[in-house]
This record gives sequence, C-alpha cells and structure tokens, in this order.
Amino acid sequence: MRAFLDKLYDAAGYAAAFFMVGTLLMVVAGIADRMFALGLRGTDMYAGYSMAASGFLALAHTLKRGEHIRVALILQAVAPKAKHALEIWSHAVGTLLSGAFAFYAIRLAYQSHEFNDISTGNDATPLWIPQIPMAVGAIVLCIALLDDLLLEFRGKRVALESEEAVHSE
Repeated sequence: MRAFLDKLYDAAGYAAAFFMVGTLLMVVAGIADRMFALGLRGTDMYAGYSMAASGFLALAHTLKRGEHIRVALILQAVAPKAKHALEIWSHAVGTLLSGAFAFYAIRLAYQSHEFNDISTGNDATPLWIPQIPMAVGAIVLCIALLDDLLLEFRGKRVALESEEAVHSE
C-alpha cells in the first residue's frame, strides 16, 4: 500500500509539472498571437486552467515532501506528547477540510457537466474539463492528509522539513 500511495503522490506531482509546462506554452502562444496576429483563441483562459490544475495537483506531492508552509513555533515549544496530540489534531482537521473541499470540487465538476456550463471567455470550454484536475488534486490531498493522520496515530510518521526551512531558521 505504501508503494502505491507514494506512486500516487508522485504521479500527481508529475501531472502538476505537465500542467505547469502547459501554462508556459499557453503564455508563449498568447504572446506570439499578439505579436503576429495568429488568431489563437483562449490562450489566456487555457493558461489559467493549466495554472489551477498545476496548483491543485501539486498539493499532495508538496505535503509529502515537507514543503507546505507550517507554523512550527508551538510544536517546537511543547513536550513530545503534546506535539503528537497537536499533530493528530491538525491532520484530522486538515483531512476533514480537504475531504469537504474534494466533495464540493467533485460536485462542482459534475454540476458543470450536467448543466452544460461553458466558459464565458472566447474559448467556450465546457467548465467540467478544467475542473476535473482541481477535483483530482483535492482528492489526492485528502488521501495524503489521511495517510499522514494514520501514520501519526501509529507513531510512524516522519516529519520532513524542506531544506529552505532548515536554512532560514
């Protein structure tokens, strides 16, 4: 199970990188369109869709790599048992909130499909298409937080710190 979850988080990270490249390509295409009047439609909208997909799909990957912003002042000042309790509390709340967000992201994509909702921009994209990566990213984040919560309960969670956080203290 651990290998599957790690592959899931990595796959979401690779998908985020793919959409980040898509953002770059759409911005470059938009610039080229303005310079040479190529008649490309919706490059700004597609850049935004790619940026949103990249951000949401990267959430679980960055969480599992210790790259999320955390305020650790309280955790550093308390005893190990209190730290363990605070970690469980924060992961439980995070799991509940991300679960609610995932539920509503799925519901939004479903309703956009049912109502045939399309973008108001000149691209006229069905909105459920760019909403799918957002929902998938929210689901994978919820799984990652639940994974961390269960590991913390069992005392097997290894709290990673980013190199940047280590050097800035």
